[in-house]
Order: sequence, then C-alpha cells, then structure tokens
Amino acid sequence: MFYIREINRVLPEKVIDFNEFFHEFLYPNQIKNGARLIGRWVTEMQDEIISIWEYPSYDEYLKIEERVVKDAMYQAAQKQLQKLGQLFLDCRKDFLTSTGEYSSSSPKQTISVSGYITNEKNETLLVRTFWRADTWELPGGGVDEGETLDRAVCREIQEETGMMVQLIGVTGVYSNGSTISIVFLGKCIGGHLKTSNETKDVRFVKLNTLNVSQYIKRGKFIPRILDAMKGNCIPHEAFMVRPYKLLERLNGHINKE
Repeated sequence: MFYIREINRVLPEKVIDFNEFFHEFLYPNQIKNGARLIGRWVTEMQDEIISIWEYPSYDEYLKIEERVVKDAMYQAAQKQLQKLGQLFLDCRKDFLTSTGEYSSSSPKQTISVSGYITNEKNETLLVRTFWRADTWELPGGGVDEGETLDRAVCREIQEETGMMVQLIGVTGVYSNGSTISIVFLGKCIGGHLKTSNETKDVRFVKLNTLNVSQYIKRGKFIPRILDAMKGNCIPHEAFMVRPYKLLERLNGHINKE
C-alpha cells in the first residue's frame, strides 16, 4: 500500500468551516474515485489538520488524482472556495510507505461481498463505479465490523443501486491477494434504480455466457458471474454469540435443469 500524509495549516477560527468544506466536497470526491481515508486529526492548538490517505500503489494514486480533478465535484469545490475565502494557510503532502506490520489485531485479509441479483425478467443487476469505470460489475463492497455477510451485501446493494434484495445462498468464494470475495445469489424484491456517491451508473442487463465479456472487462470478475449464472448456490448461516443464536440461514439452491 501507498500512503500520503496531508497537513493543512489553518487559523483556529477557520477549523469548523474547513471541516465542513472537507466533509461536503473533498472527502466524498476522494472516496468515490478510489482513495481511502485512514484518519484525520487536529492539533491541540487547532492550527494544523493532518489527514492520512491510503492508495493501492503510487500509480493508482496518480490515476485517482486525475479522476478527482476531472470530477464535477472538484469544480463545485473550487467555486465554493471562492465564496468562503481562504480556509487554510498552506498544505503539505508527504509520501509514506509502511515499514512493517506491528498490530497483532490488524486483519491479514479483508472481506468483500457482492450479489448476482436478477429481476422478474431474469436480467442481472450491474454497476459501474467511479474508480473502475472501464467495466461493469456486480454490486457490493466491504463488510463492516460485526456485520454478517448477508446483511452486508444487502446493505451495499441498496446503497449502491437503490434495490432491495432477497438472498438465496453463496455461489462462490474467491481469493484475490489479501481480499476474500464472497458472491451471493439473490433476486430483487423492491426499490428503484438510482446511483450513489460510489456508482456512476446502475442498470439491469440481459446477461448470458456469450455477451458477458462485452460488459465485464476485468478478467477476475468474469468467473464469478459465470459461476453465479448457473443458479447453483450453497447454504449460508449467520450466528451471534453471547448469547449464541442463529440470525439467518440461506438454504441455497441446486439447479436440476
């Protein structure tokens, strides 16, 4: 991973205004284009704000910054700055690389979930994100701490597409470097298609084995969709502890055709 430490020198009386500007314009533009905010802090004297951002690599950082500058939100931020006046005195960026793993509690793997979701016409729900605009893909995302896999995928799909879904089971588990991806099979039960701050386009597509590569341009996503397209899925159970209790069971499905 590649990191950037950004230090903004501010006047103490401008901290609140700068924070509001950051959360309305700067933060969402960075996030939707692929950056990740590790944390953000203000000094005791309220004269410096430090942010640390994470990127997959230096090359990806350059691509993300290029998308950020081209984004309409960037232009809106510049106009807002002209109205607000000078919010910070200067900004310094330092490039950082990790020297090792020091926290035994930090996860060695990250978990992502996605859904192969169809409607009553047997069309598949696909999204195009801002940071992978070259391809369509299944909706989904990361699992929050303490969140079950089934609830995470339902939440992510509704946030990204506006659709509510009913899950059936798991169609596959895939390992991609330090990321484990679980794909669920499901169907739409309500909602209205809409984009989000992560998705630039969402739609239902009549997918089949012959046209899947016309939409899915990244090789790692194609097997996940072809596996799910068969309609076979295994059960999934989610439990809570203290007290131990079954929260949800998906029975899965075997396509006998």
